[in-house]
Amino acid sequence: MDKKNLRKNGIIIESLPSTHFRVKLDTGEEILCYLAGRLRKFRIKILPGDKVVVELSPYDTTKGRIVYRGK
Repeated sequence: MDKKNLRKNGIIIESLPSTHFRVKLDTGEEILCYLAGRLRKFRIKILPGDKVVVELSPYDTTKGRIVYRGK
C-alpha cells in the first residue's frame, strides 16, 4: 500500500455492475469506486447506504477503491 493515497469516508449511493459503486464522500463529491482485493476475497457484501472508507489516488480523485466497510 502506498502511503500517498488519500483516505476519505463516504456512503454507498448506488450499486453498479461488476463490483463498482457510486459513493458520496463526506465532502459532498460523488465518485466511482471498485472493491479492494480483500473485500472481494472474503466476499464482504456492500449495499447502498453502507458507510465505507475509500482510498483515492492523488492523480485522479474521481475514482477510488473501497478498502473498508463500516458498521
